[in-house]
Amino acid sequence: MEIILNSIITCPNCSFQKKEEMPVDACQFFYECENCHTVLKPQNKDCCVFCSYGSVKCPPVQQSNSCC
Repeated sequence: MEIILNSIITCPNCSFQKKEEMPVDACQFFYECENCHTVLKPQNKDCCVFCSYGSVKCPPVQQSNSCC
């Protein structure tokens, strides 16, 4: 299975979208929206901002591994 390393994060506050490269060996707990500067945090039961707000889940979740 090929791991996708890019995800488009959508800000829930202003709907701004940006393509970002995901880390393969760590979770990203915080992400600041470039447009409105809202700091995003993972939603309940998600391990990182990519799993909560991204178009693609983080690499560990894609591999069916536990993240973080």
